[in-house]
Amino acid sequence: MTLPTETEAPRGLSRRPVERIVALVLIGLAAVVLYDSYGRGAGWDNGPENGFFPARVGWIFLAASLFILVQSLRSPQDGVFVTYEQLGQVTRVLGPLILFVALIQPLGLYVASSVFILVFMSIVATSRWWSIVLTAILVPLACFWVFELQFRVPLPKGPLETALGY
Repeated sequence: MTLPTETEAPRGLSRRPVERIVALVLIGLAAVVLYDSYGRGAGWDNGPENGFFPARVGWIFLAASLFILVQSLRSPQDGVFVTYEQLGQVTRVLGPLILFVALIQPLGLYVASSVFILVFMSIVATSRWWSIVLTAILVPLACFWVFELQFRVPLPKGPLETALGY
């Protein structure tokens, strides 16, 4: 990792645009919460309706998001929020996680977990290949034994579990 010299400014994403984007995403999420809450009924008819408390939380969430947006518009500072090198490290972790979530539906939780462990440990860890493969096999098997056989908690299954009769 090389650090920039004093004359060379670090390159990366600027703070103000990142804050504005995050504020707008949070405002969108607050709008979804409010829309759903009022769709369920957010009033008080002989007691709180289904959406009463989520609507109150949604309004607080919206107010906080608007505060973040206003602060980002008023802020005179425009320093680097994250360097491209730091962003690359985040991507190394986030990429396998997105792959894991995408594979749960078609492959089931246990096979997706195995793929996640293989990819994640290959990218991030400095382990030997046999320990990575062993971990990718044993951890999902242990989770299957605990959740499916001991606690009888049904988790998403894919074609492999169906072929094995579960």
